[in-house]
Amino acid sequence: MIKSKLPDVGTTIFTIMSQLANEHNAINLGQGFPDFNPDEKLVSLVNEAMINGHNQYPHMPGIPALRIAIADKINQLYSHNYNPDTEITVTNGATEALMSSILSIVHAGDEVIVIEPCYDSYVPCIKLAGGIPVFVSLTPPSKNNPAYSIDWNKVKNAITEKTRLIILNFPHNPTGLTLKSSDLDAIEDLIKDKEIFLIGDEVYEHIVFGHRPFLSLSTREFLASRSFVISSFGKTYHTTGWKVGYCSAPKALTAEFRKIHQFVVFTVSSPMQHAFAEFMKDPGTYLNLSDFYQKKHDYLYNGLLNTRFKPIKSEGTFFMLADYSEISLINELDFATELTKKHGVTLIPVSAFYKDSSALTSNNNLVRFCFAKKNETLEKALQVLSTI
Repeated sequence: MIKSKLPDVGTTIFTIMSQLANEHNAINLGQGFPDFNPDEKLVSLVNEAMINGHNQYPHMPGIPALRIAIADKINQLYSHNYNPDTEITVTNGATEALMSSILSIVHAGDEVIVIEPCYDSYVPCIKLAGGIPVFVSLTPPSKNNPAYSIDWNKVKNAITEKTRLIILNFPHNPTGLTLKSSDLDAIEDLIKDKEIFLIGDEVYEHIVFGHRPFLSLSTREFLASRSFVISSFGKTYHTTGWKVGYCSAPKALTAEFRKIHQFVVFTVSSPMQHAFAEFMKDPGTYLNLSDFYQKKHDYLYNGLLNTRFKPIKSEGTFFMLADYSEISLINELDFATELTKKHGVTLIPVSAFYKDSSALTSNNNLVRFCFAKKNETLEKALQVLSTI
């Protein structure tokens, strides 16, 4: 009999809902990936890199040109200097960066604070490291506050002598919440007298709305000194299938990180790295992303106002939540399943982002839309949803 290391882990809700979408030929606004191609120039640069012979193992931490480009970008945007040789590592997507970060810092019995709703890879990684996840919930929307918010006192109360790490995901998936300067103040206060480290899951760093600047953990010297800061070329350049991301961290943390990284994947696709290094020379390739997605956000939001869904404006990411209580009072999983089977539109129940599997049958009447789609895709979905 096999004794599972992750007995509570099954197939993710994203796989389940996408498979259901395929079975019913539904419009998939559930799983978070674009349905359009990346820039043709970027694709050409990958082909060019292959033709030029960049087809073998690159350097374990990533090719120097790309690490230098990442360091320059961070310095320009967040005024923090990472050494590209010793403090930046190119990873097999942000998911591998999360796994390697957690495995490098969490020991058996350590507690890790997770803000929920949260991305589904955090808890399995913590458990594989022998850590104990401690959950702190965002305050859900209400009549007085129609969006999620964070109560840092709850986080403070969750800290114990065993707390080793706090995982922070902003801009936040699935709620779209972003950090303000006062939030960074609160985080600094939480860990200033403690041996607690941070993971900043910042994969949506370039998708922030309302012309607000993104406040990375690396904008604060003290926070950067305690943090693994993770980002994703997949989210920035519409290339989620290429699985390339990176982790920036102080030298000592990076040394531990790379010990894990080299045995998890060793290194990352060579032609993609060369292509990204060249493509990043034009800052507009990432600085214009917020405006690009702001238009899609507004298109979906305004379209949902003509349905019985009650959309909640997102501050960042390419996700939006909406309340469906005027349509049905059944639980979120059943609603999302029924919507796919009966109406041909697939969404993700927000309850899937909580620790307790029974949350899938709970009922906050919230579903997540992904608007990283062609306008034609969004319009088709809106036409269906307007009839429900």
